[in-house]
Amino acid sequence: MSSENADNLWHRTCTERVEAPALSGDVQADLVVIGGGFTGCSAALHGAQAGADVCLLEAETIGFGGSGRNVGLVNAGLWLSPDEIRGRLGAERGDRLIALLSEAPSVVFDLIERHGIACEAVRNGTLHCAHSSAGLKDLHTRHAQLVASGAPVEMIPAEEVARRTGSAAFYSALFDPRAGTIQPLGYVRGLARAAQAAGARLHERTPALEIRREGDLWHVRTPGGEVRAKALIQATNAYHTELSGTAPAYVPVHYFQFATPPLTEVQRAAILPGGEGCWDTALVMSSFRMDSAGRMIIGAMGDLGHPGSAIHAGWARRKLAQLYPALAGVPLQQGWCGRIAMTSDHIPKITRIGPNALAAHGYSGRGIGPGTVFGRGMAESLLKGDPEALPVAPVAEHRESLTRVRQAYFETGATLTHLIKARIGY
Repeated sequence: MSSENADNLWHRTCTERVEAPALSGDVQADLVVIGGGFTGCSAALHGAQAGADVCLLEAETIGFGGSGRNVGLVNAGLWLSPDEIRGRLGAERGDRLIALLSEAPSVVFDLIERHGIACEAVRNGTLHCAHSSAGLKDLHTRHAQLVASGAPVEMIPAEEVARRTGSAAFYSALFDPRAGTIQPLGYVRGLARAAQAAGARLHERTPALEIRREGDLWHVRTPGGEVRAKALIQATNAYHTELSGTAPAYVPVHYFQFATPPLTEVQRAAILPGGEGCWDTALVMSSFRMDSAGRMIIGAMGDLGHPGSAIHAGWARRKLAQLYPALAGVPLQQGWCGRIAMTSDHIPKITRIGPNALAAHGYSGRGIGPGTVFGRGMAESLLKGDPEALPVAPVAEHRESLTRVRQAYFETGATLTHLIKARIGY
């Protein structure tokens, strides 16, 4: 298993299990899905529920990629503000995407309830915390745009933020009651289990070695056999393998997380007593939340497989002490990271890679809700022949400019920021 998952808390605590043997022999299906993350498993579930014969192929294990390394914040919308989304997509398409993703947390939590998914689901909202006066100004702008778009969000004053978070480090926060937290690996495995119950065939340890179109069918060759299908969905996102189809163009960025041991009852009573998930407005963003056992999980941009990983670990300890002085010295037991597929405009992409074939990628760190909605939409669109079911209009090709430069900015910039803050005692 990848070193990125070597000490992954979600793998240690997940109680959902999936049995999905490697493909052996040749099979035929209505829809073949490549990738066993949020998008792929949602597509398989909704496709099977619609009566289609679905076959899903995962090169590693269900949730191996970003879906099993995620922070676990189920947010409504994208990183972008509503006006920025409209500016990129136009008013009509922008409003449609805003409305769809506004309902994404409801889609996720409804699936969890309907299928009895064991994923520590808590729908008590999220807090986007202002770390500075500039961050506060940004939150006021976002609040005004979200309210104008019909979102039930609320600006929370510093005193209330301190009570809800247990930290006096913030100027204010934007509270979104639509959102919540989950154990992300449990959620994606639960989607896979539900897809199997609906009739979908799932195969782990089954990489796609070749994809080709012959006549009216897609042929996906694997080490143990071949799948022939009328329609195809590629849902590999930032964990695309070299031979598994059309490579998505994105800016690869790493995000790491560290978890403490379960805190004492006294500590837990004062820290995030309502169970909200949190992140801040800093350029190198930080996230923090609790799991069901009372572990504090703190994260930021950076690669733990990088030589600078010790810098990130040191930053996490200092950040934890800055937010919660009472936790200074509390050890960090687990540390893991994963890749995020970012796009330069922060809008997820759907690419039409051939007749009856779609690919989705580029959630820019917002994979849970959008991935679930995009997977459902692509399955519905392909099986019904309805392009209006897609959350965004598909494109024939997506290119990213200055990918390596942007990656260097994000990765090196995060490491340097953590190093500088270490030297000044932040």
